[in-house]
Amino acid sequence: MNRRWKSTTDLSVFLCRVAAAAILLATSANPSLAAEPVKESPADRDARMQWWRDARFGMFVHWGVYSVPAGVYQGKKVGGIGEWIKSNGNIPNEEYDKFVAQFDPQKFDAATFVRTAKQAGMKYLVITTKHHDGFCLWDSKVSDFDVVNSTPYHKDILKQLSDECKKQGLTLCFYYSIMDWHHPSQFIAAKGKHPDAGDGQTEMRKGMKQDYVDYMKAQLKELVTNYDPAMLWFDGEWVNWWTHEDGLDLYQYCRSLKPSILVNNRVDKGRKGMHGLTGKDKPYAGDFGTPEQEIPAVGLPGVDWESCMTINDTWGFKQHDHNWKSTEKLLQNLIDIASKGGNYLLNVGPTSAGQIPPESIERLSEIGQWMQVNGESIYGTSATPLGKQPWGRATQKPGRLYLHVFQWPQGRLELPPIANKITGAFLLADPKRQPLQVTQSDSSLFVLLPKDAPDKIASVIVLQIDGGVKLVAGK
Repeated sequence: MNRRWKSTTDLSVFLCRVAAAAILLATSANPSLAAEPVKESPADRDARMQWWRDARFGMFVHWGVYSVPAGVYQGKKVGGIGEWIKSNGNIPNEEYDKFVAQFDPQKFDAATFVRTAKQAGMKYLVITTKHHDGFCLWDSKVSDFDVVNSTPYHKDILKQLSDECKKQGLTLCFYYSIMDWHHPSQFIAAKGKHPDAGDGQTEMRKGMKQDYVDYMKAQLKELVTNYDPAMLWFDGEWVNWWTHEDGLDLYQYCRSLKPSILVNNRVDKGRKGMHGLTGKDKPYAGDFGTPEQEIPAVGLPGVDWESCMTINDTWGFKQHDHNWKSTEKLLQNLIDIASKGGNYLLNVGPTSAGQIPPESIERLSEIGQWMQVNGESIYGTSATPLGKQPWGRATQKPGRLYLHVFQWPQGRLELPPIANKITGAFLLADPKRQPLQVTQSDSSLFVLLPKDAPDKIASVIVLQIDGGVKLVAGK
């Protein structure tokens, strides 16, 4: 059929529609129709969430075309985080596409990525399958703007990670951005500005929203069907054209593709505060909250949550960001989060060559050494019953209370009095499990300590307890 196109945007829209329609026809799915609500009992939900609640520690990977400029455009440093360079640097599509042609991560090795996460003690990996720039790390049949069709690399990164995660026993999860700067349906209205929640910087062209929703659903079907992720981690929901109803529909659609899948709360509106997990007037979609670059003071009681945080200041690789957090800070963040009942999703930003920066590797290795000895005090634990303590943090499991001591006292450690009988105490780092002396009464509880701390960052004392921990009333 001969047809004259008014613009490349019109042609792109047509091609996206054709590709999405073909995939949806082939898979007998109509994304324009709302999926049937997934019915789930509290017990079923607990079973679905269990692996994630037990894991406590995961790796976030922000990787894409933005690793090529690495924070520099036309010889000048661009402010903000690395993966936002297209927006913050006011880079048009035709210029940004030049970076796509340079994305050739020949040094990428999926086995090394997965092994690095496992050796750090991480139980799951969340990778940016498509960030806000719209570039895809898999062989998408809906769009050619992907690593297989548009780069000299020509290999499916997600397939390599999926195979390796299965081989090494790491749970694979996918990040996916709701907004998309490259899709013809959208444009950046206010350039050079990192958007605050809800400012609507990325605008939707009139009459094109449904085309884009169909495109998203077709890609999500590819991801879930072809790679079987355990969780979908959405982002970019703050744009003004994405609604609460859209979030509910997309959540149900994802659950219809795989009923056991977990979906974070950013599928829905409500990025502020608790990120859309609760509401008095209407239910919000999503299985867990996602505080970003922060640890809530007392956690989020009654809510599953995960703090996502960076090792330096950026998510995507930025060559001039050398503000690396210390291993002590990162490890104590993990302990603090676990003590409040949350998960820690710690980010790495690989280079365009496909390598995790050595500064990240070094810190993850040191965390892993601690986890090899003390992981029992993190995995499968629940929030502390003790409240904030001057010496450190605590976690618990049935019959055990784990005391993470940051500030090692001389002589003895003081705790709030516990009503349960303490039946034993020992240092988790002590392979012989030599007992520590405990003095316990209705008004006090002390653990006698050796002179030197087993670990300079956090030493773990295990208290064996009859039953669940109960504090003495009024203390």
